[in-house]
Amino acid sequence: MSADSSNSDVTETQPPRTASGNSRHLLVWLGRNYLWRYRWQISIALVFMILEGSMFGFLSYMMKPMFDDVLVGGSRAALFGVGMAIFAIFAVRAIASILQKVVLTRVSQLTVADIRNDLLAHLMTLDGSFHQKYGPGYLMQRVEGDVDSINKVWRILITGAGRDVIALVSLFGVALGMDWRWTLVAMIGVPIMVAPSIVLQRYVRKYARRARDISAGLSTRLNEVFHGIVPIKLNRLEGYQAARYKALTKERIRTTVASSLGQSAIPGLIDIMSGIGILGVLIYGGGEIISGQKTVGDFMAFFTAIGLAFEPLRRLGAISGTWQIAAASIERIKELLDMQPELRDPPHPLPAPQGVPEIVLDDVALSYSGSAVLRGTSFTAEAGKTTALVGASGAGKSTVFNVLTRLVDPETGAVTIGGMGTDAMRLADLRGMFSVVSQDALLFEDSLRENILLGREDVSEEQLQEVLEAAHVSDFLPRLPQGLDSPAGTRGSNLSGGQRQRVAIARALLRDTPILLLDEATSALDAASEQVVQAALDRLSTGRTTLVIAHRLSTIRNADKIVVMDAGRVVEQGTHDELIAREGAYARLHAMQFEDEQPG
Repeated sequence: MSADSSNSDVTETQPPRTASGNSRHLLVWLGRNYLWRYRWQISIALVFMILEGSMFGFLSYMMKPMFDDVLVGGSRAALFGVGMAIFAIFAVRAIASILQKVVLTRVSQLTVADIRNDLLAHLMTLDGSFHQKYGPGYLMQRVEGDVDSINKVWRILITGAGRDVIALVSLFGVALGMDWRWTLVAMIGVPIMVAPSIVLQRYVRKYARRARDISAGLSTRLNEVFHGIVPIKLNRLEGYQAARYKALTKERIRTTVASSLGQSAIPGLIDIMSGIGILGVLIYGGGEIISGQKTVGDFMAFFTAIGLAFEPLRRLGAISGTWQIAAASIERIKELLDMQPELRDPPHPLPAPQGVPEIVLDDVALSYSGSAVLRGTSFTAEAGKTTALVGASGAGKSTVFNVLTRLVDPETGAVTIGGMGTDAMRLADLRGMFSVVSQDALLFEDSLRENILLGREDVSEEQLQEVLEAAHVSDFLPRLPQGLDSPAGTRGSNLSGGQRQRVAIARALLRDTPILLLDEATSALDAASEQVVQAALDRLSTGRTTLVIAHRLSTIRNADKIVVMDAGRVVEQGTHDELIAREGAYARLHAMQFEDEQPG
């Protein structure tokens, strides 16, 4: 894969650019939403920053009495006073520097934590379509990489820029006090660097944003590799995946070097300007010293002020390049935070229905990317009973679950739970009515106890033990080194498939919701594990409205109703015996599966 082809992999998943990404708007947005929260701490730090920055001006001013009164004038009386004054300047500067850095470090850490927390919380509110479009690696790079980029430059921007701006004000104040004409001569090179600096800042922002995009692509690659390491090994894809990662790495090196070039060029321009200015001052001011119009002390105070001023000016030039990198990350974060979910709570939500509800889909239609997934789907799941959905892959069974829980809204038709439309309730209330057990039980890298409780603190030990018994989790706990406090491992890797399913069932039992959704909950299990898990599922479904998706028809033989779907339509409904007797679609599926299960 070439670097060019890797570019498309990165850019095709980027969010749309906003029109308000210039530096001023980004600073206003950052200040209003985050810095304002810590305005008092920043104000305290600003006081110390002013003290530190102003010491540069006092130091340059002390050059006049040091040369005129002490070194040239030979006054021993002034020697001690000038020396102590210079010592006091350095002492104040040191203390102020320490205090303002400590305060601003705390503010920077709090602010970055706020941004990261807000971004993660916001991303979890966005629709499923957003998360299908932008993969985990990309979003991880936004939450970690972009925010970390801000953190790296935060103290440089605030402590460096604040201190250096104040230092420049005090130093140019001294320079102007000595001779305003000398100051103008020193600044003669400023117009030369204005236009190139503007161009360079845009250049740095462009390549900094590109570098962040490529970093997101690299995170996506790593996420794919580490989550798919087994199929990669089985299909001998190590070389292919390494080549894809290498191509993106080369592109990142190229863009990072290009960005570094722009960053370095800005202080380089300031060096050229400084050289021109100092040359002009030496020629113009030196003549006045020789003629006796100015004293050596005047010149040294001025020269020290200008000499000290060029260094913070150079740092500010470097900071402008650093800001472009931070701005690229802030811009990306702002774009994500500005995105709004399409599925929202209704303006006037109704309370969720009480009790065990009936579920009705009435002529529901839905398309993904122009392809119809549900085509006038209609059926009723009776309250307190088990309804099974069967059909070939792509028939629309999982989409029904997504519609019920409002992960997606139908284009036409109605979905009601307990007689109330799903779009009439708050999303939190609607989803609070469901417990879901799927083929891939979602377990977190934490203890089994925490994976079941999920942060709840209102569960007594007796309740927990009842749930563990009902879900058959207690059957395997004695074999674990720490029992219920044993770590589940990454994505539940320390447990077998059947054990993970039983933990998920215990979690669902503890939620105690009126509706249960089972999505291929036993399809990946061996016969022994399936029998245990199925017993736990039967216990879980008691007294609940249960919908089951199953490929193994033997697991839903006793369902109260079986809904057969084909290409997004309901083609048959009835009990197992009724559908077998009709010799229709279900009977054909059953016959095919029965034949497949016969020993060859």
